[in-house]
Amino acid sequence: MRADMSRVLVIAAALLVFAGTAIAEDMKIAVVDLDQAINATEQGKKAREELQGKQKQAEGQLKPMYEKGKALAEEIQSKRFVLSEEALRKKQLDLAEIQSDLRAKGAELEGQFKVDYERLVGPLRDKLLGIITDFGKEQGYTLILERNTPGVIYAKEALDITDEVVQRFNKKG
Repeated sequence: MRADMSRVLVIAAALLVFAGTAIAEDMKIAVVDLDQAINATEQGKKAREELQGKQKQAEGQLKPMYEKGKALAEEIQSKRFVLSEEALRKKQLDLAEIQSDLRAKGAELEGQFKVDYERLVGPLRDKLLGIITDFGKEQGYTLILERNTPGVIYAKEALDITDEVVQRFNKKG
């Protein structure tokens, strides 16, 4: 009885492998790197330049606060033993306030950067997704995966359609 059950399991496993192979042979799968595609388009390059400019502006706003905090921290460290307890406590509170302001400003600028990124890159991503969908239908793909998403561990380079997607995007403008 045990041998019969083992035989049935082996036959069932063989049928599943055979059926999976047959299905896989009919499948046409591709991968696309959306970030690479966005960065390769003219609109994507302009968006990246604008975002880099905004990032430099943000760094310019944070740098004086950082420098002030760094100088105060160095002063506290060097004068720790000469300052009165009250003066030391005041400087430490000033430093804590600067650090808090720096964190708050950093969070505010990071939030603004995310808004700007979505405003600039979101429409490009949406347009690329439309192009990828149309391309997949035209070319008879069963499945197109985004290269840098969880779940895609390996993809053969021949499956990558990123360059073709960029070409179609640039033709549509």
